[in-house]
Amino acid sequence: METNLKKILTAFVLLIIPVALFAQKDVTQFLGIPVDGNKIEMTEKLESKGFTISPNNKDVLVGQFNGTQVNIHIVTNNNKVCRIMVSDVNNSNATDIKIRFNNLLQQFKKNEKYMTASLTPKEYVISDDEDISYEMTANKKRYEADFYQIPLKIDTVALAEKIKSKLASKYTDEQFSNPTEELKKEMITTGLPFMLEIYSKKSVWFMISELYGKYYISMYYDNEYNKANGEEL
Repeated sequence: METNLKKILTAFVLLIIPVALFAQKDVTQFLGIPVDGNKIEMTEKLESKGFTISPNNKDVLVGQFNGTQVNIHIVTNNNKVCRIMVSDVNNSNATDIKIRFNNLLQQFKKNEKYMTASLTPKEYVISDDEDISYEMTANKKRYEADFYQIPLKIDTVALAEKIKSKLASKYTDEQFSNPTEELKKEMITTGLPFMLEIYSKKSVWFMISELYGKYYISMYYDNEYNKANGEEL
């Protein structure tokens, strides 16, 4: 993951601060729909994609996603959509859910819109001989895979200012305008945590959930910008 971020940040630095490519917040998307706005708007947009209100629960939409029948839940914070939760309608046995989990993992890893949020993505794969029933019950093990959607837009002005602010005591504006190779390397190193913060705002992850001895996949498309951050404490 860090290598990918370095490549992107290196490309950004080579464009030379402070040229602004984009100055707009980019949020997680579900089926091309920004995970944002209010619940009524999101419901209407999901209905336009073919999902329908569940006859059993007006707060749940039902339909097909990635070849599977699913329930969709819209989660809000202060009337702003912060999460789309997608869960399988039909439960599976332990063997089938391992296959589904590993297949879904491969689909995400091959999709260029995503990058793994782990430095060791191989740990996600569930081996054929693993007893997930025992592990989840006795050891409370959580089978989860975490990814970030690749940002479509990055506020390069804000990123540049953060990097310059961190290095302002060592370099002048003139040096930033014509950076040496040493300064470029330091800008990349300094900018990595800021890039990681940008990526982490577009979190998409999935896990195995259990209900009465049966299993299903729960997927989460999170807009971290809209989540509670202790501002009301």
